[in-house]
Amino acid sequence: MINIALPKGRLGSRVLEFFENAGYVCPSIHENNRKLVFENEELGIRYFWVKPSDVAIYVERGAADIGVAGKDILLEYSPDVYELLNFGLGKCRMAVAAEKGARFDASQTLRVATKFPNIAKDYYRSKSVDIDIIKLNGSIELAPILGLSDVIVDIVETGTTLLENNLEPVETIVEISARLIANKSSFKFKNDEINALAKKLEELL
Repeated sequence: MINIALPKGRLGSRVLEFFENAGYVCPSIHENNRKLVFENEELGIRYFWVKPSDVAIYVERGAADIGVAGKDILLEYSPDVYELLNFGLGKCRMAVAAEKGARFDASQTLRVATKFPNIAKDYYRSKSVDIDIIKLNGSIELAPILGLSDVIVDIVETGTTLLENNLEPVETIVEISARLIANKSSFKFKNDEINALAKKLEELL
């Protein structure tokens, strides 16, 4: 049985379509019920929905053999997993944004508000810029508006929210999309099954 962790929400629904188009169907997952785990014993697969940010934990710890997680999560938490495939779904980018026209003194410590402190630290370390990280969990755009930070590091899709708050993206850190990941032990002991599944998915991309 291959255990597959799917991210809840719109992205997970699109990913499930790929799995089913690749032949890994599971009728029970479409039933209107409160079940958390869905199996197709004949095909040897078991799906379960989890919070997107938890997929990598389930895979790293071996509760799931494979799963689908955003590149942002993989960069932020650095789970000890294999990255097998880029789905190219959920495309966006991790970017630095600031108030329009803002200028900063390079000799001063830059205040950075973000939900992704590790990505921000790695990025600014590579540029040899001193920063003060302000970890926030929501409404990141408020930070520079209210003078809490100089810039923000956040996921940008269309940029509309930034523009509506007089902010603009000033640097792209990395492009983000959904990735197929595998538990290292599972990849060793279920190698044939996981490789076959990944190959079928890749053919659909």
